Order: sequence, then structure tokens, then C-alpha cells
Amino acid sequence: MSDVQSLADLIRARAGDAPPRVGLVLGSGLGHLADAIDGTAIDYADLPGFPHAGVSGHTPKLVIGDLEGTRVAVFGGRAHYYESGKGDAMRLPLEVLAALGAEALILTNAAGSMRPDIPPGELMLLSDHINFSGLNPLIGEPTDARFVPMMDAYDPAMRAALTAAAEQEGVALTEGVYAWYSGPSFETPAEIRAIRTLGADAVGMSTVPEVILARFLGLKVAAISTVTNMAAGMSDEAISHAHTKAMAPLGAAKLERILRRYLRDG
Repeated sequence: MSDVQSLADLIRARAGDAPPRVGLVLGSGLGHLADAIDGTAIDYADLPGFPHAGVSGHTPKLVIGDLEGTRVAVFGGRAHYYESGKGDAMRLPLEVLAALGAEALILTNAAGSMRPDIPPGELMLLSDHINFSGLNPLIGEPTDARFVPMMDAYDPAMRAALTAAAEQEGVALTEGVYAWYSGPSFETPAEIRAIRTLGADAVGMSTVPEVILARFLGLKVAAISTVTNMAAGMSDEAISHAHTKAMAPLGAAKLERILRRYLRDG
């Protein structure tokens, strides 16, 4: 029996056989949403092969249950490339999500903005991404399935539904392009000028590997950034991880309203 199947069986034994409809990966500031779910929480430490999610601000546990009438699987933390140098660090959790029967994945993250009209505390719905790092989680995949098409990687129907949910909640949700740098150091002003020229609207250190993996696994994907700072050179504010954690809850409260509405109306 594969590791994926054995983990899926372990999770079903604890959380029930009903398949989750949507997977959620919670970024900085959203960890408390997992506590709102009527269901079963399983520590990553109890799921062999799951990442330790060793970034402060993340809560490493999987919660499966009901949120706003929809069965969800919530990942309270993610592994980043910069923690281990492994681009596919989230492959096993997402393989397990697919094995559990989920159809869709919503990713959230904290990001730096390059647009004055999306300041800290606001949200950005990803319409596309630029993999500026050049890294890819499918490097080493031996099958032809590795040649994943990335047109409409961010599912148009999910984006439309999230936009409608935001409108219903009276929350501004602007679409934009997310650029992935590997981290963990923040970008230089010159790097920010470069990716602005290439068409990026926000920058961060996660999400893109998970999007590629999810599409590889046949999951539909949507993603929303919480803007925690202006990117380097865009303002006088000091950029730090502590600043990111402090600012994340401002946008997270709005994002939670959108997600709840989306699940309720879906």
C-alpha cells in the first residue's frame, strides 16, 4: 500500500469516510480558522511524511470537518522551499488531499504589494503567477504527467465565485499576478523593479509550488494573498517577518469572511 493511500486510510479512520469538497492551505494570520471547524484535528506529527511547517505563524495540523455547511480539509501550515531546499515539500499532503476525494484547493498567503491601490491590509485574488525563482516541484517526476499545462491554472469559475463572495461581503478583492521568489531573504529593490516590469503585482515565498502540484494532481485551484507590506523600495516601511505576522490579521479577517461566504454559497 502506498504512503498516500495509507495516510488517506489513517485520516478516514479518524475523521470519517466522507470526502472533503475543498482543501484550504492557511497562510500567516489565518491559523485560527482551523479552530472554527466542526471536525477532527490531526497533528502533522501524527501523519508520517507530512512537513513540520516550522515557520512561526503557522499551525501544523490537518483539520477535516464542516465549515459553513461544506466539508473541508484545512492545512494549518505549509512547508516552504526555503526551509529545506525541496520544491516538492507539499507534494505528499496534496496527494493525500486528492486521494481523500477533494476536487478543489484554495491557497492563502501573505505577500508584498507592488501596486499602490493594493496597500497593506488589502487582498489580491491571483489571476496568474510568474515563477521567477525558476524552481519547480515536478523536477525529477519520471512520468510524462510532469508536463503540466498552466493555462487557467487559477480556475476561472472559482475566481468568479470568490469575487462574487467578496462583493456580497463588501470586501475589495482585486485580481493580480503573483511572483514567487524562493526566499527566505526578502527581495532587493532592484528585484522588485524587475518583476514589476515583467507584470507582477505582488510577491511572496510560497503558493506557486502548490499550484503546480495541485494542477499535476488534477485539482482545481484558487489563491488569495493578504498584503502585509509594500515590496522593497515601494515605501519607507521596514520589511521583516515580525512585521508580516503583525499585519497579516488585518487582511485575514476580510479573507475569512470571503471564504465563509464562498463555502456557504457554493
